[in-house]
Amino acid sequence: MAEAAVDRSSKSGLGPAGKPFSIFERMVAWRYLRARRKEAFISVIAGFSFVGIMLGVATLIIVMAVMNGFRTELVSRILGINGHMIIQPVDGPFTDYADLVKKFEAVPGVKMALPLVEGQVLASSQTGGSTGALVRGTRAEDLTKLKTVSDNIKSGDMVGFAAGDGVLVGTRMADQLGLRVGDLITLTSPEGDVTPMGINPRIKSYKVSGLFEIGMSEYDASIIYMPLEESQLYFNADGLVQSIELFVNNPDDIDNLRPKVEAAAGRQIAITDWRQRNQTFFSALQVERNVMFMILTLIVLVAALNIISGLIMLVKDKGSDIAILRTMGASSGAIMRIFFMTGAAIGIVGTIAGVLLGVLVCVNIESIRQFFSWVSGTVLFDPQLYFLSQLPAEMDVSETVSVVVMALTLSFIATIFPAWRASRLDPVQALRYE
Repeated sequence: MAEAAVDRSSKSGLGPAGKPFSIFERMVAWRYLRARRKEAFISVIAGFSFVGIMLGVATLIIVMAVMNGFRTELVSRILGINGHMIIQPVDGPFTDYADLVKKFEAVPGVKMALPLVEGQVLASSQTGGSTGALVRGTRAEDLTKLKTVSDNIKSGDMVGFAAGDGVLVGTRMADQLGLRVGDLITLTSPEGDVTPMGINPRIKSYKVSGLFEIGMSEYDASIIYMPLEESQLYFNADGLVQSIELFVNNPDDIDNLRPKVEAAAGRQIAITDWRQRNQTFFSALQVERNVMFMILTLIVLVAALNIISGLIMLVKDKGSDIAILRTMGASSGAIMRIFFMTGAAIGIVGTIAGVLLGVLVCVNIESIRQFFSWVSGTVLFDPQLYFLSQLPAEMDVSETVSVVVMALTLSFIATIFPAWRASRLDPVQALRYE
């Protein structure tokens, strides 16, 4: 008799054997998702689960995109003015730097070689302000190739710099010292002239030829570009440079270029690449990204737990319905699939909505920041603290897919226990008190 009932139910569509998610099962699952007056509380729990998953997925996507944007922007700005490989002499100063530059630029994969003279100074203006600064002495033709600087001159030009009688100053340093194009900036270096009374600091004034703005406040507030010949005279480095910075086509291919550069030098050199100089910084960024991902995953986990509680209450409320379906011939597998679809639908729809919300926010992140800054009347993204002038967001396809897979997996796992519990319900016990 039982086999005949199951056979009849299979023909009528009530839990067909070998056919997962039949029309009948989808119909019942959809019915349980719709709210009715006596089931309002269960529907509220399902709604909270949906909102929780949506916000969790959206938050994960937004935060990971912003952190990716931070890393990309910081790397592009840090590497935009700093070489990917820094070459320093070992057996003697670089007096033949002009020849070395030609040899390095002939190495396949090297885009530009930049000879540098660097030194720390105290910069001051006629208004009385002063600040610490890093002077970078370089040739005018090399600075023109350094597009991060030459394409971002906000005031003035490079004419005075190329003529050898002017310097380029960052906009934030200029604002701090009250400098404009044409003003004099006074530089004081502790490495001055040696006299019988000791070492006298070197003090000299230069005309401000132009103001540049890289977009990274740390550099805009601390760097001064000086013509190479003048910097050699100022730092007692006549005819030599302290280092040569190489800019390469592929910064991630540094290890393969290292032996080629050493061979091209033809002498003992010390090489430091951009990863070594910024290892602590980028390692901290990576750790922060991983920790934020784990913390924000808890939001989705809490929403998945809400699915469990909502489905358990739904199973308890629908005990008589389950018993009737079982007596009509529906298999325990059919009952399990019905409640699995009910919970999974919340997770799937919530995940899709979260992805759409996350993408929408990421695309308009800067407009949203400006709007909330205008509403609150405060600066929500201070460049002095965050080094960048605007809020970046860069979505990574693989990370977005991993967030979606994680949310769907948690949602599906959350539905297994309530669905299994519904399939194990005894029809006799469920109908005893009806």
